[in-house]
Amino acid sequence: MVSLPPSLQKQVSVMSMNLSAKLDELQRGDRQLETTVALCEIRTQLQELTKSVESCQSEVSEVKRDMVAIKHELDTVQQVKEEIEELREYVDRLEEHSHRRKLRLLEQGLTLFLSYAILAAVLGMLQFGYNTGVINAPEVNIENFMKDVYKDRYGEDISDDYVKRLYSVAVSIFAIGGMLGGFSGGIIANRFGRKGGLLLNNVLGIVGGCLMGFTKMAHSYEMLFFGRFIIGVNCGLNTSLVPMYISEIAPLNLRGGLGTVNQLAVTVGLLVSQVLGIEQILGTDEGWPVLLLLAICPAILQLLLLPVCPESPRYLLITKQWEEEARKALRRLRASNQVEEDIEEMRAEERAQQAESRISMTELICSPTLRAPLIIGVVMQLSQQLSGINAVFYYSTNLYTSSGLTEESAKFATIGIGSIMVVMTLVSIPLMDRTGRRTLHLYGLGGMFIFSIFITISFLIKEFFGYVQEMIDWMSYLSVVSTLFFVVFFAVGPGSIPWMITAELFSQGPRPAAMSIAVLVNWIANFVVGIGFPSMKTSLENYTFLPFSAFLAIFWIFTYKQVPETKNKTFEEILALFRHGNDRSSLRDSRLYGEEELATNSSKETVLSDATTANHTHATDKP
Repeated sequence: MVSLPPSLQKQVSVMSMNLSAKLDELQRGDRQLETTVALCEIRTQLQELTKSVESCQSEVSEVKRDMVAIKHELDTVQQVKEEIEELREYVDRLEEHSHRRKLRLLEQGLTLFLSYAILAAVLGMLQFGYNTGVINAPEVNIENFMKDVYKDRYGEDISDDYVKRLYSVAVSIFAIGGMLGGFSGGIIANRFGRKGGLLLNNVLGIVGGCLMGFTKMAHSYEMLFFGRFIIGVNCGLNTSLVPMYISEIAPLNLRGGLGTVNQLAVTVGLLVSQVLGIEQILGTDEGWPVLLLLAICPAILQLLLLPVCPESPRYLLITKQWEEEARKALRRLRASNQVEEDIEEMRAEERAQQAESRISMTELICSPTLRAPLIIGVVMQLSQQLSGINAVFYYSTNLYTSSGLTEESAKFATIGIGSIMVVMTLVSIPLMDRTGRRTLHLYGLGGMFIFSIFITISFLIKEFFGYVQEMIDWMSYLSVVSTLFFVVFFAVGPGSIPWMITAELFSQGPRPAAMSIAVLVNWIANFVVGIGFPSMKTSLENYTFLPFSAFLAIFWIFTYKQVPETKNKTFEEILALFRHGNDRSSLRDSRLYGEEELATNSSKETVLSDATTANHTHATDKP
């Protein structure tokens, strides 16, 4: 039963007291009031009391309506609570399903056809390695050719400084072509596909190789420059397209190791060019054009092998929306009809980057979410080129002769560099998916920093004790050993990881634009080192490697502070790292680093937000 409000109770009490007093007065007849007058007053009091009771009934009705509304709200809140529980159970099931899917992805192995596709694709990186190193060994032969051409044209001898400048143009124009090719990689990849772009690129490889090979026959060093530029465009496209293709066809658990195959192909190409460039084979005045002409071989071989390979399933599914073709490609690559896990993983990646699909370079640069991975990708590329490794690749023979070795010994020491690169790259393949990208990169940069200091020390000791023949011999070997270890640590980390991690840091939409920017930066740095190292060597002399030491220290600190680990993470999980502000500490103990955790949190936040909105709506609708 509902009690009367306090004000009404007080009013009834007062009226009751008044009535009692009036009745007492009538009974006593003290004041001799007329009975009719007293009854009129009593009637008035009763009318007021009736009005008060009616007002009380109205208030009681309002209270009842409020209680009904409150009960309705409680029912609604209970219903929302039940829905939240159901959604939580659904999200938990989805999370568990995603976890099982990822575990199945991590169990995928290397199939025969996948190995074939990887081999066919990395021929492009072998082309890059071959043309990076092929210009090193025949330096003297090419300079003699330039002297002969100049004398035949102008009837006078060319100065040594001028011929050195011409040779540096032949070295560095390769990087200018690489810039153009690398920058065009994203456009080519989106328009023709990863496989289609690689096939078209081989035309440039054949044209560039032929131009270089027939340079001596045409008696024109300008033809050599143009051929080096064309082959540079070819190699620039390869450095963009090949890592992209391999990262998209590789299983999740093998992506690191297979990505390292890129660098293995580069080192094999370097070694082949160094071996063929020795004087006993093609490092002669007659043989160097053939050495350059052999650049057409990787291009021709890829033209023969690659057509059998499928297009990237990610490109087919996400970019072209051809799901059935993507399934066919996956069945061939995985040698299994069970490809649903891969399809689901690609769909998850597609959902994660729908807001950034078909992203342009300008949009990529301006995107707050993608700015951090873009900066990391660019700095990683710089850490490869500004480490000083290309000074070793381009001018190692010259470095060794200046440190006291004979020219023949210097060429064999250069071959040692190529051999070490191949061996250490093979060693790093299993380490990549065990140790992790970030850890190996830190080891590589740290080791290169230490041995770049040793290279400088060997030069300084040779300068101070140059009059002692035994000291010269000892310092020559110290220089060679320091350079070899410098190359060892390059192969461990900075050699392969920048190419791989740039492709891993981005989802399907922004990946081509990001690869284009990163590869462009790589080739610009390549060009700067190629064109500037001879002048830097002349100016700094024994301290030539100190600027590289400073850069290595800076890159080590940046990697330690900013670069996340991408080992065994799907593309959407890596994207989630940057959505969480790249906070490794908050994610280190998480069972599912990226997509699953993000999906769970987002779903729960959405549900709770909806419940809060519903409650607020009911509260504001109260009468």
